[in-house]
Amino acid sequence: MSAARHDRRTVQPSGERDSAWGELFVTIGMALGMAILIRVFVAETYAIPSGSMLETIQLGDRLVGEKVSLRLHPPQPGDIVTFDDPDGSGATLIKRVIATEGQVVDLQDGMVVVDGVPMQEDYVMGKPSYPLDGHATNLTENVTFPYTVPTGCLWVMGDNRTNSLDSRYFGAIPLTSVTSKALFIFWPISNARFL
Repeated sequence: MSAARHDRRTVQPSGERDSAWGELFVTIGMALGMAILIRVFVAETYAIPSGSMLETIQLGDRLVGEKVSLRLHPPQPGDIVTFDDPDGSGATLIKRVIATEGQVVDLQDGMVVVDGVPMQEDYVMGKPSYPLDGHATNLTENVTFPYTVPTGCLWVMGDNRTNSLDSRYFGAIPLTSVTSKALFIFWPISNARFL
């Protein structure tokens, strides 16, 4: 027998290595694409930077806003929605829908009155709702009451009525500016719940 030994290590052809890298890049690309599609069309997460929705949503809470139902029907009174700041800051705001197009909103003795009926708003924790002095840059004058919500718009307010710049400040918001309906708080765990 020959004393010569053959090296049995195999060498991977460069074409197979390139194929493995290609598969990796395709997999990463598909995952990124799916993540973008979910964020644009299905759901998005938000961190709450202000106390305008206290006590319903706490400062620092993280929540999920879903987008699918917005394609099926417009938000209804009581829904909590995210939307583009009408003041043009580029920020996303979160407030509660109080009235929809054609409804008349009034503020009487610290209460919100919609279509002549005082609202029962346990979530405001007894805080009064008064008109605000001043207005956002998207308006030319202060919001006055009674106020009829224009077609294609929503009247939104923060639950923390004494510390919220809302429709009393920037007027009704266009339905087209709504980005999601708040679904549930997921962080911190101690605050986790459906909204």
